[in-house]
Parts: sequence; structure tokens; C-alpha cells
Amino acid sequence: MNANASNRNTLRNFGFAFEELFIFTALLLLIVFFSLATDNFFSTGTLRAILTQLPALTVITIGMTLVLISGGIDLSVGSVVALSGTVIGVAYAEFEWPLTLAAPLGVFAGGCAGLINGVLGSYFRLPIFIVTLGMLEASRGLAYMATASQTVYIGASIQSLSTPIVGTGLSISFLVAFSSVIGAQLMLTRTVFGRYLIAIGTNQQAAKISGIKVEPYVTAVLFISGLLAGLGGVMNTSYLGASDPNAGIGLELSAIAAAVIGGTSLMGGRGSIIGAFIGVLIISVLQNGLAQLGVSEPFKRLITGMVIILAVLLDRWRGR
Repeated sequence: MNANASNRNTLRNFGFAFEELFIFTALLLLIVFFSLATDNFFSTGTLRAILTQLPALTVITIGMTLVLISGGIDLSVGSVVALSGTVIGVAYAEFEWPLTLAAPLGVFAGGCAGLINGVLGSYFRLPIFIVTLGMLEASRGLAYMATASQTVYIGASIQSLSTPIVGTGLSISFLVAFSSVIGAQLMLTRTVFGRYLIAIGTNQQAAKISGIKVEPYVTAVLFISGLLAGLGGVMNTSYLGASDPNAGIGLELSAIAAAVIGGTSLMGGRGSIIGAFIGVLIISVLQNGLAQLGVSEPFKRLITGMVIILAVLLDRWRGR
């Protein structure tokens, strides 16, 4: 076996297909375009801004990717981010809990939302689309009720999670998010749990016939998505320095877009955490580049929407 074949096998063993290399090339071309089109895009300031904004969307996209691979979808993650943040803010500001307890409570709240989604979607046989849509509204409503629709200021004590570590330029939130990417990719490609998710997403009925108990895995993956959305709420609250009940609006769409851009199929059975992370980078670079070009917010949303539609068309083409 020659060296090139050995390298290809190494990439495949890690679940890193050449599709990810194609997507990464697209990311590099996007960076080159904005670097030439603007004066300050290719700078440490832009890089720092992107790395600071990445963590919350990254961990949410990991959960979304796993759910999509299993053949489901989680529309509630954006609202769960807000719910997690408000739980932290209320526990810290009103009940005077230390952040070492308030932050895990926010993650726990996300896990509870995900567990409810999983149980209703698998054991009660309700459509996961409808269940998570209901959780989207319920979580947002709870966030508004808990804060009386007001932002709860926390301050610098939680912002330390998003502040770059001296000498590295990387924050604790980013390191946690990147470690989650590696861990989730290994879980997806190297464990029975990951292979069963792919089997369930490819053909759930065939998975049942082969002896896989589908319900526990569907419940587990939605629980994981809720936990990661709760963790995203911690990261988003750290980034803002406050708990905002309006946080996370539309974040589920960004997560779906990043996953699909990264090669995850909306029909289930195929996906990559590494590819989804590259999709997150593409979305972040696109948003920051358009902002530096002075593009208005409505036009930015239009372009982002076109990218999502293009990603879905690409997914259909890959499926064929």
C-alpha cells in the first residue's frame, strides 16, 4: 500500500471523507474572497471575533447533526438556549446561587427539555417535528415567564468563559466546543451507538428488524441534543454577560444549515461532525464578511437563506 492510499484510509477510519475536504476548500475560498473584498477581514481582530462567536453554535450543531443522522430534527434548540440562559440568570441573580451551580443547572434544564422531546417522540410515537416545535414555544414561554421578559445582567464573572486565555487567543468555551467536536466525531464513527444512529436514520424499520431497539436511541440522541443546547445556553450567556430571553431566535435554522452544508443528510443516515463544524465556520465567516462589507441586515438574511437553500439542493443531489 502506497503512502497516498494509507493517508486516505487514515482519513476514512476517522470518518473524514473527501467531501469534508471539498467543503474545507469552499471555506478557504470564502476567506480569500472576503480578504480581497475588505480591508480588515484577514486580521487577528476578525479571527478573534469569529472564535468568540463560534462555541454556542458549534455545540448546538453537534446535537442537531446527531439528530438529523438518526432521521429526526430538533427545532427547539434555539429556545432551549434561551431557557438555559434564563435559568442561570434567575439562579444567580434572584436565588444568589454561585455560577458553579447555576451553570450546570442551565445545562440540566436543556437536558430535561431534550429528554421530554425524546420520550414523547419515541415512546409516545408523536412526530418529532411536532414535539420539538411544541418545545420551541414552551421553552421560549418559560424563558419569558422566568425573567418577566427582561434581560438579567450577570457580568464579568461568567464572561471569563468567553474571554481568551492569555497567550493562546482561545477561550474556555472554544476549547470545550472543539473538544466536543472531536469527541462526537469519535463517538459517531467508532462506537456502536454511532453506528446504530446511522442505521436507524437510514431505515428505521430495517433497524428494528435487525434487532436494534430504536426507542432508547432516539430518546438518547434528543437528550444529548438538549444537553448540548443547554451547554450552548451557558456559552451564549457567557458571551453576552447576561441572560436574554430573546437569545437563540433562529439558531436552530443556523444549526440545520451548518449541518447540511457539512454533508449531513436531511433524510437521515449520513453525516459528519467534522463536516458540520466546517459548516459552522462557513456560516460564521459569511456573516462576519458580509458585515465588514457593510451589507444591511435584511440583505444578510437573504444571502444566508440562499446559502441554506443551496445546501439543501446539494443534499438532494448527493442523495441521488
